[in-house]
Amino acid sequence: MNNPETPSQPHEAATPTRRQAARRLLFIQPVFATALVAFAVLAVGANFYAYFTWDLIVTRFIQSLDAPLMLTLMRLVSLPGNGATPYIIAVATIVLFFVFNRRSEAAALTLSVGGGGLLNSLLKALIQRPRPVDSLVTVSTKLGTQSFPSGHVTFYVCFSGFLFFVAYALLPARTYRRTLALILTALPVLLVGLSRIYLGAHWASDTLGAYLFGGVWLAFSLEMYRRWKARATFHINKDG
Repeated sequence: MNNPETPSQPHEAATPTRRQAARRLLFIQPVFATALVAFAVLAVGANFYAYFTWDLIVTRFIQSLDAPLMLTLMRLVSLPGNGATPYIIAVATIVLFFVFNRRSEAAALTLSVGGGGLLNSLLKALIQRPRPVDSLVTVSTKLGTQSFPSGHVTFYVCFSGFLFFVAYALLPARTYRRTLALILTALPVLLVGLSRIYLGAHWASDTLGAYLFGGVWLAFSLEMYRRWKARATFHINKDG
């Protein structure tokens, strides 16, 4: 006879109970709603205004931080998001996940980066906000595409943010390998917004909007990833 306190099926121990899932949703839903409302407010404002007053203040302050090699550092931070580089990096990582039989990770990263990139392009086309101009701030590289939300920030959040959570979940705790992986995936996300403002490629509100949008889309992708992993665990236990 089965012990009533032990799960009767192996997969039940690996997946959260309905009560736990409900608690998580009660916590996450207000966060999602707040982020979406904040993004919507920024997007509407960006549709009507080329920049906000505080955009100009923030950009000029950040660009005044003229430390040695600052320009070189900011360009290096932005480099993985330039041109076709993010597509190459993303595809290579997805292929590596498949090679190491991490199909759920490959599918979720495709959703996170691919979906985030497509929605970002759609938002840019709808909002049509112009880039900063060199008559107001220093513009290191002139770009012809729209400004809101930042494509670099969206990519870094959806790509490096996803790898951060995968490293946190899959790598052994309290190991140098895990600590190094978390640092290397978190730093680009933290620095990319600063680099885009410093280079004059985006206003601060462009990067803030991208952090909000990218964070919500990443959270959605991670939730899908969790469900795919739970389903895969169920099938393995069932077949075993």
